[in-house]
Amino acid sequence: MNHEHTIVDVIKGSPAWKAGLRKGDRLVTLNGRAIIDVLDFRFEEEETRITIGFVRDGEEQEVMVRKGEYDELGLVFAESLMDDYRSCHNDCVFCFIRQLPPGMRETLYFKDDDTRLSFLQGNYVTLTNVSDEELERICFYKLSPMNVSVHTTNPELRCKMLHNRFAGTIVEKMRRLKKADITMNGQIVLVPGYNDGEELEKTIHDLTEFLPNLQSLSVVPVGITKYRDNLPKIRTFSAEEAREVIGIIRKWQQICLQYFDTRFVYASDEWFLTAGEPMPSEDEYEGYPQIENGVGMVRSLTEEVEWELEDREGDDRVHEATIATGVLIAPTIRNLVERVKTIYPNLRCEVIPIVNHFFGETITVSGLLTGQDIIEQMKGQEIRGRLILPENLLRSGEDVLLDDLTVSDIENALQTRVRIVKSEGYDFVESLVEEGDNDEI
Repeated sequence: MNHEHTIVDVIKGSPAWKAGLRKGDRLVTLNGRAIIDVLDFRFEEEETRITIGFVRDGEEQEVMVRKGEYDELGLVFAESLMDDYRSCHNDCVFCFIRQLPPGMRETLYFKDDDTRLSFLQGNYVTLTNVSDEELERICFYKLSPMNVSVHTTNPELRCKMLHNRFAGTIVEKMRRLKKADITMNGQIVLVPGYNDGEELEKTIHDLTEFLPNLQSLSVVPVGITKYRDNLPKIRTFSAEEAREVIGIIRKWQQICLQYFDTRFVYASDEWFLTAGEPMPSEDEYEGYPQIENGVGMVRSLTEEVEWELEDREGDDRVHEATIATGVLIAPTIRNLVERVKTIYPNLRCEVIPIVNHFFGETITVSGLLTGQDIIEQMKGQEIRGRLILPENLLRSGEDVLLDDLTVSDIENALQTRVRIVKSEGYDFVESLVEEGDNDEI
Protein backbone atom coordinates (compact mmCIF):
# COMPACT_ATOMS: atom_id res chain seq x y z
CA MET A 1 0.00 0.00 0.00
CA ASN A 2 1.36 3.40 -0.98
CA HIS A 3 1.54 6.16 1.60
CA GLU A 4 0.62 9.68 0.56
CA HIS A 5 2.19 12.67 2.31
CA THR A 6 0.61 16.07 1.84
CA ILE A 7 3.12 18.79 1.02
CA VAL A 8 2.32 21.84 3.14
CA ASP A 9 4.98 24.06 1.58
CA VAL A 10 7.69 24.05 -1.07
CA ILE A 11 10.72 26.26 -0.44
CA LYS A 12 10.84 28.85 -3.18
CA GLY A 13 13.85 28.38 -5.45
CA SER A 14 14.50 24.81 -4.23
CA PRO A 15 14.95 21.86 -6.63
CA ALA A 16 11.38 20.72 -5.96
CA TRP A 17 10.05 24.24 -6.62
CA LYS A 18 11.91 24.48 -9.89
CA ALA A 19 10.49 21.08 -10.88
CA GLY A 20 6.94 22.35 -10.39
CA LEU A 21 5.96 20.80 -7.03
CA ARG A 22 3.52 22.94 -5.09
CA LYS A 23 1.70 23.15 -1.77
CA GLY A 24 -1.15 20.64 -1.65
CA ASP A 25 0.55 18.01 -3.81
CA ARG A 26 0.80 14.58 -2.16
CA LEU A 27 4.15 12.81 -2.29
CA VAL A 28 3.96 9.06 -3.01
CA THR A 29 7.35 7.81 -4.24
CA LEU A 30 10.96 8.84 -4.75
CA ASN A 31 12.81 6.92 -7.47
CA GLY A 32 9.97 4.40 -7.50
CA ARG A 33 10.32 3.60 -3.78
CA ALA A 34 7.22 4.01 -1.62
CA ILE A 35 7.87 6.62 1.09
CA ILE A 36 6.68 5.38 4.47
CA ASP A 37 8.22 8.09 6.60
CA VAL A 38 11.12 10.52 6.93
CA LEU A 39 13.71 7.72 6.93
CA ASP A 40 12.77 6.62 3.41
CA PHE A 41 12.55 10.25 2.33
CA ARG A 42 15.99 11.19 3.70
CA PHE A 43 17.61 8.10 2.17
CA GLU A 44 16.28 8.76 -1.33
CA GLU A 45 16.82 12.52 -1.03
CA GLU A 46 20.58 11.96 -1.03
CA GLU A 47 20.53 11.07 -4.74
CA THR A 48 21.42 13.73 -7.30
CA ARG A 49 18.77 12.57 -9.79
CA ILE A 50 15.37 11.87 -8.26
CA THR A 51 12.09 10.88 -9.87
CA ILE A 52 9.29 12.25 -7.71
CA GLY A 53 5.93 10.49 -7.84
CA PHE A 54 3.07 12.61 -6.56
CA VAL A 55 -0.68 13.11 -6.76
CA ARG A 56 -2.26 16.39 -7.85
CA ASP A 57 -6.02 16.82 -8.20
CA GLY A 58 -6.47 13.06 -8.04
CA GLU A 59 -4.03 12.41 -10.87
CA GLU A 60 -0.75 10.53 -10.41
CA GLN A 61 2.22 12.35 -11.90
CA GLU A 62 6.01 12.08 -12.06
CA VAL A 63 8.73 14.65 -12.46
CA MET A 64 12.53 14.35 -12.65
CA VAL A 65 14.66 16.52 -10.37
CA ARG A 66 18.39 17.18 -10.58
CA LYS A 67 20.17 18.62 -7.59
CA GLY A 68 23.51 18.86 -5.81
CA GLU A 69 24.65 15.96 -3.65
CA TYR A 70 24.01 17.80 -0.37
CA ASP A 71 21.01 19.87 -1.49
CA GLU A 72 17.60 19.21 0.02
CA LEU A 73 14.55 18.85 -2.22
CA GLY A 74 12.79 21.68 -0.43
CA LEU A 75 9.57 19.86 0.48
CA VAL A 76 7.88 20.63 3.80
CA PHE A 77 5.42 18.26 5.47
CA ALA A 78 3.04 18.78 8.40
CA GLU A 79 4.78 16.18 10.57
CA SER A 80 8.55 16.08 10.92
CA LEU A 81 8.47 12.27 10.84
CA MET A 82 6.00 12.18 7.91
CA ASP A 83 4.16 9.68 10.10
CA ASP A 84 2.53 9.38 13.51
CA TYR A 85 4.83 9.30 16.52
CA ARG A 86 5.17 5.84 18.04
CA SER A 87 4.12 5.71 21.66
CA CYS A 88 5.63 3.63 24.42
CA HIS A 89 3.98 0.26 25.09
CA ASN A 90 5.68 -0.16 28.47
CA ASP A 91 4.46 0.59 31.96
CA CYS A 92 7.85 1.14 33.57
CA VAL A 93 8.13 1.06 37.34
CA PHE A 94 10.17 4.28 37.15
CA CYS A 95 8.26 6.09 34.39
CA PHE A 96 8.32 9.82 35.10
CA ILE A 97 5.34 10.62 32.88
CA ARG A 98 3.11 8.39 35.01
CA GLN A 99 4.13 10.56 37.98
CA LEU A 100 2.97 13.85 36.49
CA PRO A 101 0.17 15.78 38.20
CA PRO A 102 -3.14 16.23 36.38
CA GLY A 103 -3.94 19.39 34.46
CA MET A 104 -0.66 19.89 32.62
CA ARG A 105 -0.51 20.42 28.85
CA GLU A 106 -1.50 17.34 26.90
CA THR A 107 1.81 16.88 25.08
CA LEU A 108 3.62 16.22 28.38
CA TYR A 109 1.63 13.03 28.91
CA PHE A 110 2.67 11.46 25.59
CA LYS A 111 5.25 8.70 26.05
CA ASP A 112 7.33 8.34 22.89
CA ASP A 113 9.41 5.27 22.18
CA ASP A 114 10.26 5.93 18.54
CA THR A 115 13.52 4.68 17.01
CA ARG A 116 13.32 7.41 14.40
CA LEU A 117 13.46 10.05 17.13
CA SER A 118 16.44 8.24 18.61
CA PHE A 119 18.31 8.71 15.34
CA LEU A 120 17.03 12.20 14.54
CA GLN A 121 16.92 13.81 18.01
CA GLY A 122 18.92 11.55 20.31
CA ASN A 123 15.94 10.22 22.29
CA TYR A 124 16.43 7.01 24.24
CA VAL A 125 14.26 4.04 23.21
CA THR A 126 13.59 0.64 24.79
CA LEU A 127 13.27 -1.26 21.45
CA THR A 128 10.24 -3.09 22.89
CA ASN A 129 7.86 -1.94 20.14
CA VAL A 130 10.26 -2.52 17.24
CA SER A 131 9.14 -5.22 14.81
CA ASP A 132 11.58 -7.47 12.95
CA GLU A 133 10.75 -5.53 9.80
CA GLU A 134 11.51 -2.20 11.44
CA LEU A 135 14.74 -3.54 12.93
CA GLU A 136 15.78 -4.64 9.45
CA ARG A 137 15.03 -1.16 8.13
CA ILE A 138 17.21 0.39 10.85
CA CYS A 139 20.03 -1.94 9.85
CA PHE A 140 19.50 -1.29 6.13
CA TYR A 141 19.66 2.48 6.58
CA LYS A 142 22.55 2.23 9.07
CA LEU A 143 20.80 4.52 11.52
CA SER A 144 23.54 5.52 13.93
CA PRO A 145 23.78 6.22 16.71
CA MET A 146 20.82 4.42 18.26
CA ASN A 147 20.30 5.41 21.89
CA VAL A 148 19.00 2.45 23.89
CA SER A 149 17.35 2.44 27.32
CA VAL A 150 18.68 -0.88 28.58
CA HIS A 151 18.10 -0.68 32.35
CA THR A 152 18.99 -4.36 32.79
CA THR A 153 20.10 -7.30 30.68
CA ASN A 154 18.29 -9.76 32.96
CA PRO A 155 15.30 -10.81 30.78
CA GLU A 156 12.92 -11.57 33.66
CA LEU A 157 13.87 -8.42 35.55
CA ARG A 158 13.50 -6.24 32.44
CA CYS A 159 10.02 -7.64 31.80
CA LYS A 160 9.15 -6.84 35.42
CA MET A 161 10.61 -3.32 35.43
CA LEU A 162 9.03 -2.38 32.09
CA HIS A 163 5.85 -4.33 32.84
CA ASN A 164 6.02 -5.77 29.34
CA ARG A 165 6.32 -9.49 28.66
CA PHE A 166 8.15 -8.75 25.40
CA ALA A 167 10.87 -6.65 27.04
CA GLY A 168 13.32 -9.47 27.69
CA THR A 169 14.81 -9.60 24.18
CA ILE A 170 16.99 -6.49 24.46
CA VAL A 171 20.30 -8.37 24.17
CA GLU A 172 19.20 -10.19 21.01
CA LYS A 173 18.07 -6.93 19.40
CA MET A 174 21.30 -5.20 20.29
CA ARG A 175 23.23 -8.10 18.78
CA ARG A 176 21.39 -7.55 15.50
CA LEU A 177 22.28 -3.86 15.61
CA LYS A 178 25.93 -4.65 16.29
CA LYS A 179 26.02 -7.19 13.46
CA ALA A 180 24.79 -4.44 11.13
CA ASP A 181 27.59 -2.18 12.51
CA ILE A 182 25.13 0.23 14.09
CA THR A 183 26.69 2.44 16.76
CA MET A 184 24.78 2.79 20.02
CA ASN A 185 24.73 4.55 23.37
CA GLY A 186 23.15 2.97 26.43
CA GLN A 187 21.29 4.17 29.49
CA ILE A 188 20.42 2.56 32.80
CA VAL A 189 17.81 4.16 35.06
CA LEU A 190 18.73 2.71 38.43
CA VAL A 191 15.98 1.82 40.94
CA PRO A 192 16.81 0.72 44.52
CA GLY A 193 16.05 -2.94 45.08
CA TYR A 194 15.53 -3.65 41.39
CA ASN A 195 18.52 -3.29 39.09
CA ASP A 196 21.20 -1.99 41.46
CA GLY A 197 23.97 -3.90 43.23
CA GLU A 198 24.80 -7.26 41.64
CA GLU A 199 22.25 -6.68 38.88
CA LEU A 200 24.01 -3.44 37.91
CA GLU A 201 27.35 -5.23 37.78
CA LYS A 202 25.86 -8.01 35.62
CA THR A 203 24.31 -5.49 33.24
CA ILE A 204 27.56 -3.56 32.79
CA HIS A 205 29.45 -6.82 32.26
CA ASP A 206 26.93 -8.08 29.71
CA LEU A 207 26.97 -4.82 27.77
CA THR A 208 30.75 -4.90 27.28
CA GLU A 209 29.93 -7.51 24.61
CA PHE A 210 28.77 -4.66 22.40
CA LEU A 211 31.93 -2.54 22.48
CA PRO A 212 33.06 -0.72 20.42
CA ASN A 213 29.63 -0.34 18.77
CA LEU A 214 28.13 0.55 22.14
CA GLN A 215 30.13 3.72 22.59
CA SER A 216 29.04 4.71 26.09
CA LEU A 217 26.75 3.74 28.94
CA SER A 218 25.26 6.13 31.48
CA VAL A 219 23.78 5.27 34.87
CA VAL A 220 21.19 7.73 36.19
CA PRO A 221 19.11 7.56 39.40
CA VAL A 222 15.35 7.17 39.32
CA GLY A 223 13.35 10.36 39.79
CA ILE A 224 10.31 10.19 42.08
CA THR A 225 7.54 12.77 42.37
CA LYS A 226 4.81 12.97 45.00
CA TYR A 227 2.25 11.72 42.49
CA ARG A 228 2.69 7.96 42.88
CA ASP A 229 -0.76 6.83 43.98
CA ASN A 230 -1.48 3.27 42.79
CA LEU A 231 2.10 2.93 41.51
CA PRO A 232 4.76 0.49 42.78
CA LYS A 233 6.53 1.54 45.96
CA ILE A 234 10.01 2.77 45.10
CA ARG A 235 12.33 5.25 46.76
CA THR A 236 15.32 7.43 46.02
CA PHE A 237 18.94 6.52 46.79
CA SER A 238 20.60 7.58 50.03
CA ALA A 239 24.01 9.24 50.11
CA GLU A 240 25.62 5.97 51.20
CA GLU A 241 23.90 4.05 48.40
CA ALA A 242 25.03 6.71 45.91
CA ARG A 243 28.61 6.14 47.05
CA GLU A 244 28.16 2.39 46.50
CA VAL A 245 26.90 3.00 42.95
CA ILE A 246 29.86 5.25 42.23
CA GLY A 247 32.17 2.53 43.56
CA ILE A 248 30.68 -0.07 41.19
CA ILE A 249 30.99 2.27 38.23
CA ARG A 250 34.58 3.16 39.07
CA LYS A 251 35.42 -0.54 39.36
CA TRP A 252 34.04 -1.24 35.89
CA GLN A 253 35.69 1.85 34.44
CA GLN A 254 39.05 0.41 35.43
CA ILE A 255 38.17 -2.99 33.97
CA CYS A 256 37.03 -1.39 30.70
CA LEU A 257 40.13 0.78 30.54
CA GLN A 258 42.29 -2.30 30.85
CA TYR A 259 40.51 -4.38 28.21
CA PHE A 260 38.88 -1.85 25.89
CA ASP A 261 40.91 1.36 26.34
CA THR A 262 37.81 3.33 27.38
CA ARG A 263 35.98 3.86 30.66
CA PHE A 264 32.73 3.10 28.79
CA VAL A 265 30.34 3.48 31.75
CA TYR A 266 29.67 6.82 33.46
CA ALA A 267 27.75 8.00 36.51
CA SER A 268 25.46 10.99 36.06
CA ASP A 269 26.25 14.10 38.09
CA GLU A 270 23.39 13.45 40.52
CA TRP A 271 25.26 10.51 42.06
CA PHE A 272 28.23 12.68 43.07
CA LEU A 273 26.05 15.54 44.29
CA THR A 274 23.93 13.14 46.37
CA ALA A 275 27.00 11.36 47.75
CA GLY A 276 28.79 14.61 48.51
CA GLU A 277 31.79 13.48 46.47
CA PRO A 278 33.86 15.63 44.10
CA MET A 279 33.16 15.37 40.40
CA PRO A 280 35.59 13.33 38.27
CA SER A 281 38.28 15.18 36.33
CA GLU A 282 37.59 16.31 32.80
CA ASP A 283 39.80 13.55 31.38
CA GLU A 284 37.67 10.93 33.08
CA TYR A 285 34.65 11.95 30.97
CA GLU A 286 36.52 11.15 27.73
CA GLY A 287 34.98 13.95 25.71
CA TYR A 288 31.59 13.97 27.47
CA PRO A 289 29.78 11.39 25.29
CA GLN A 290 26.67 11.56 27.47
CA ILE A 291 26.60 15.16 28.63
CA GLU A 292 23.04 15.56 27.32
CA ASN A 293 22.08 12.81 29.76
CA GLY A 294 23.44 14.73 32.74
CA VAL A 295 26.87 13.10 32.70
CA GLY A 296 29.64 15.65 33.21
CA MET A 297 27.60 18.86 33.02
CA VAL A 298 28.93 20.12 36.35
CA ARG A 299 32.56 19.37 35.45
CA SER A 300 32.14 20.92 32.00
CA LEU A 301 30.62 24.11 33.44
CA THR A 302 33.30 24.33 36.13
CA GLU A 303 36.11 23.98 33.60
CA GLU A 304 34.52 26.52 31.26
CA VAL A 305 34.16 29.05 34.09
CA GLU A 306 37.85 28.62 34.89
CA TRP A 307 38.82 29.13 31.25
CA GLU A 308 36.59 32.18 31.02
CA LEU A 309 38.09 33.78 34.13
CA GLU A 310 41.61 33.20 32.81
CA ASP A 311 40.73 35.39 29.81
CA ARG A 312 39.29 38.24 31.91
CA GLU A 313 41.02 40.97 33.88
CA GLY A 314 38.07 41.54 36.19
CA ASP A 315 37.22 44.87 37.82
CA ASP A 316 36.24 46.38 41.16
CA ARG A 317 32.83 47.69 40.09
CA VAL A 318 29.75 46.65 42.07
CA HIS A 319 27.83 43.88 40.30
CA GLU A 320 24.54 42.55 41.65
CA ALA A 321 22.64 39.41 40.74
CA THR A 322 20.42 36.73 42.26
CA ILE A 323 20.40 33.11 41.12
CA ALA A 324 17.46 30.73 41.63
CA THR A 325 18.29 27.10 40.98
CA GLY A 326 17.62 23.51 42.06
CA VAL A 327 18.41 22.32 45.57
CA LEU A 328 20.92 19.70 44.43
CA ILE A 329 23.10 21.98 42.32
CA ALA A 330 22.89 25.08 44.57
CA PRO A 331 26.13 24.40 46.54
CA THR A 332 28.06 23.99 43.27
CA ILE A 333 26.63 27.24 41.93
CA ARG A 334 27.67 29.02 45.16
CA ASN A 335 31.22 27.72 44.70
CA LEU A 336 31.30 29.01 41.13
CA VAL A 337 30.06 32.42 42.27
CA GLU A 338 32.86 32.55 44.84
CA ARG A 339 35.33 31.70 42.10
CA VAL A 340 34.03 34.60 39.98
CA LYS A 341 34.46 36.89 42.99
CA THR A 342 38.23 36.29 42.93
CA ILE A 343 38.49 38.74 40.03
CA TYR A 344 35.22 40.61 40.59
CA PRO A 345 35.54 41.22 44.36
CA ASN A 346 32.51 43.52 44.55
CA LEU A 347 30.12 40.99 43.04
CA ARG A 348 27.09 40.64 45.28
CA CYS A 349 25.18 37.51 44.37
CA GLU A 350 22.87 35.33 46.40
CA VAL A 351 22.08 31.77 45.29
CA ILE A 352 18.55 30.69 46.24
CA PRO A 353 17.74 26.94 46.15
CA ILE A 354 14.13 26.48 45.05
CA VAL A 355 12.32 23.60 46.75
CA ASN A 356 10.18 21.69 44.27
CA HIS A 357 6.69 21.74 45.76
CA PHE A 358 5.09 21.21 42.35
CA PHE A 359 6.48 17.69 41.82
CA GLY A 360 7.58 17.02 45.39
CA GLU A 361 10.68 17.68 47.44
CA THR A 362 12.36 14.48 46.23
CA ILE A 363 12.81 16.24 42.88
CA THR A 364 15.89 18.39 43.40
CA VAL A 365 17.21 19.09 39.88
CA SER A 366 16.90 22.55 38.35
CA GLY A 367 15.48 21.30 35.05
CA LEU A 368 12.17 20.40 36.71
CA LEU A 369 11.54 23.69 38.47
CA THR A 370 8.27 25.47 37.74
CA GLY A 371 7.34 29.11 37.51
CA GLN A 372 4.89 28.93 40.39
CA ASP A 373 7.52 27.52 42.80
CA ILE A 374 10.00 30.22 41.76
CA ILE A 375 7.44 32.98 42.22
CA GLU A 376 6.14 31.65 45.53
CA GLN A 377 9.59 31.26 47.08
CA MET A 378 11.14 34.43 45.67
CA LYS A 379 8.28 36.76 46.65
CA GLY A 380 9.18 38.88 49.63
CA GLN A 381 12.90 38.19 49.20
CA GLU A 382 15.34 40.89 48.21
CA ILE A 383 16.33 40.29 44.60
CA ARG A 384 19.62 41.98 43.87
CA GLY A 385 20.00 43.01 40.27
CA ARG A 386 18.37 40.71 37.76
CA LEU A 387 17.12 37.24 38.60
CA ILE A 388 19.17 34.53 36.88
CA LEU A 389 17.50 31.25 35.95
CA PRO A 390 19.04 28.18 34.25
CA GLU A 391 18.07 27.54 30.63
CA ASN A 392 17.23 23.88 31.24
CA LEU A 393 13.97 24.73 33.01
CA LEU A 394 12.52 26.07 29.74
CA ARG A 395 10.81 24.17 26.96
CA SER A 396 13.28 23.87 24.07
CA GLY A 397 13.29 27.01 21.95
CA GLU A 398 10.64 28.79 24.02
CA ASP A 399 10.34 30.79 27.25
CA VAL A 400 7.74 28.45 28.78
CA LEU A 401 8.29 26.41 31.94
CA LEU A 402 6.73 23.03 32.74
CA ASP A 403 3.67 24.59 34.41
CA ASP A 404 3.08 26.79 31.32
CA LEU A 405 4.14 29.97 33.10
CA THR A 406 6.50 32.11 31.03
CA VAL A 407 9.58 34.14 31.81
CA SER A 408 7.41 37.25 31.44
CA ASP A 409 4.99 35.87 34.04
CA ILE A 410 7.87 35.52 36.50
CA GLU A 411 9.14 39.02 35.71
CA ASN A 412 5.70 40.55 36.22
CA ALA A 413 5.00 38.64 39.43
CA LEU A 414 8.36 39.53 40.99
CA GLN A 415 8.77 42.92 39.33
CA THR A 416 12.32 42.18 38.28
CA ARG A 417 14.26 41.38 35.15
CA VAL A 418 15.00 37.72 34.45
CA ARG A 419 18.18 36.56 32.74
CA ILE A 420 18.20 33.02 31.34
CA VAL A 421 21.69 31.54 31.50
CA LYS A 422 23.05 28.64 29.45
CA SER A 423 25.19 25.88 30.98
CA GLU A 424 28.32 27.46 29.53
CA GLY A 425 31.18 29.18 31.29
CA TYR A 426 31.00 32.41 29.30
CA ASP A 427 27.26 32.84 29.76
CA PHE A 428 27.46 32.07 33.48
CA VAL A 429 30.18 34.62 34.19
CA GLU A 430 28.69 37.21 31.85
CA SER A 431 25.27 36.92 33.50
CA LEU A 432 26.84 37.92 36.82
CA VAL A 433 28.91 40.90 35.68
CA GLU A 434 27.40 42.16 32.42
CA GLU A 435 26.39 45.77 32.02
CA GLY A 436 22.68 46.45 31.57
CA ASP A 437 19.42 47.48 33.12
CA ASN A 438 19.08 45.70 36.43
CA ASP A 439 16.22 47.85 37.67
CA GLU A 440 12.82 46.54 38.61
CA ILE A 441 10.28 46.47 35.80
